[in-house]
Amino acid sequence: MESIWEYRMLLLSGTAVTIQLALGSLALSVILGLIGAAAKLSKNRMSHRVAGAYTTLIRGVPDLVLMMLLFYGGQQIVNDLGTATGWWDYVEINQFIAGVWSIGFVFGAYMTETFRGAILAIPRGQIEAGISVGMTPLQVFRRITWPQMIRHALPSFTNNWLVLIKATALVSVIGLHDLVWNASTAGRSVREPFTFMFAVLIIYLLLTACSDVGLRWMERRYNVGVDRA
Repeated sequence: MESIWEYRMLLLSGTAVTIQLALGSLALSVILGLIGAAAKLSKNRMSHRVAGAYTTLIRGVPDLVLMMLLFYGGQQIVNDLGTATGWWDYVEINQFIAGVWSIGFVFGAYMTETFRGAILAIPRGQIEAGISVGMTPLQVFRRITWPQMIRHALPSFTNNWLVLIKATALVSVIGLHDLVWNASTAGRSVREPFTFMFAVLIIYLLLTACSDVGLRWMERRYNVGVDRA
């Protein structure tokens, strides 16, 4: 425990990076999920096929493999494009940005299916009723689709978020100084890797427990009228 206290600031800074990484990845995954769900529900065949290929590819390839491909391959593609066009010099993508994009891109596929299922669960008659009384598509989405989509999506969304938090540990592989990286470095320096990894376990449990409590509160809030009925 003395070693943990001695390196507490290193662990706290790593925890802060992990939380920022998780929130940034979540924001990107939600945006991609909404776009993907809209594409899969679209009558446009090309949009439907692209979204289908996206979700199939992501769910069939390990997260770590995709992260490595995006980090190393993405940086190479950007620099090759800059060399070919002459628009920019060498660009180095830092580990944090690479982590946000890779995790967000991966979980965007899962969010796509979450939002698609939630939208399909809304009775079609309610949307048609909104259109019949003169609502614009934006008003239908804001007043009918969005509130009910959240209610149907929250259980699956909660599961995706909890898995996403744990997936942030993978980014230590590409050198990001997150919680796992800092704890591993401290553990090696004092030859107590088990102690520091156990501390990481506790911190991740606290993060997921707090998230679970908050999201379950939201789920109860959006189900108040339904539960009463």
